[in-house]
Amino acid sequence: MKVHNFSAGPSILPEEVMQQAAKAVLNLNETGLSILEISHRSPEFLAILAEAKSLVLELLDLPQNEYKVLFLQGGASMEFLRIPMNLMQKGGKAAYLNTGTWADNAVKEAKAFGEVIEVASSKDMHYSYIPKAYTIPDDADYFHCTSNNTIYGTQMRSFPETAIPFVCDMSSDIFSRKLDFSQFDLIYAGAQKNIGPAGTTLIVIRERILGNPKNGLPNIMNYQMHIERESMYNTPAVFAIYTSMLTLRWIKKAGGIAAMEARNNKKAALLYEEIDHNPLFEGTAAKEDRSLMNVTFRLKDANHTEAFDTLCKTYHISGLKGHRTVGGYRASLYNALPVESVQMLIEVMQQFQRSHS
Repeated sequence: MKVHNFSAGPSILPEEVMQQAAKAVLNLNETGLSILEISHRSPEFLAILAEAKSLVLELLDLPQNEYKVLFLQGGASMEFLRIPMNLMQKGGKAAYLNTGTWADNAVKEAKAFGEVIEVASSKDMHYSYIPKAYTIPDDADYFHCTSNNTIYGTQMRSFPETAIPFVCDMSSDIFSRKLDFSQFDLIYAGAQKNIGPAGTTLIVIRERILGNPKNGLPNIMNYQMHIERESMYNTPAVFAIYTSMLTLRWIKKAGGIAAMEARNNKKAALLYEEIDHNPLFEGTAAKEDRSLMNVTFRLKDANHTEAFDTLCKTYHISGLKGHRTVGGYRASLYNALPVESVQMLIEVMQQFQRSHS
């Protein structure tokens, strides 16, 4: 049975990655050991970690002599804390763009460590758009934004220029589109959308922004300590990192980020066209800010919800329900989702229109 997985995360993984990971659970590279039981300091895992780091920089086209790659634990929410703890000076301040729930959570966490300047917010319109005109203060310790908003289906199309360190949460759209990644000084992303399974977080950091180690900063929260210990200050998430490495291999083999972007543009264009032309549905995000990763929409008549949900289930469409805070529907079109799944969803929407017009 083919299931069409539109889950927002943990999300769909490439079929060949799952097959390779499943094989490694029983026997990693003919070692006779499972990936679940090898030592994180074994030659086998050290090679996996090194390859994963190298692939990250290669795919993002970033120089190894400037950027360091970390695979840590705690999810993106941990980085909401770790970033101000490492980058905000004593008595300092940071600038944040508030475009969704996760950006708002990052703002709240940063306020525990100093002044937070909210340069702009789309909270007034339920995060349905991306603010365009705002000023980033030059005297802030860093600027933070979220490139894609999983819950509300909006995505930054362009990024501001700033002279201060630039931090970006790319949890839900990393490796999905071509960008000049060198404009960012710190990128972080939970693995469970476009990288691998839940359990590890990718951090890519321009080392020079760290400066001198802060007195009293706990080692587990200190980026410099994690760089020095090669992501192994504590036991890393071995299986999640291994599966992430396989996914990065898959992206490279498929043609890199440019190929992913072409696939994602096609999927998003097909689905948005159906939403805009099907009289029973409507999009919820501003058209100029629509996400290529998370397509949010709803039925114009909520009384049709049960019937549409039943039809989706009949055709094995999974994970389409919108976030609990906003309702409606959300089709997550991450890299590994095949265009055939989008086409199936469109067929179901068209069939529903024919029977309920």
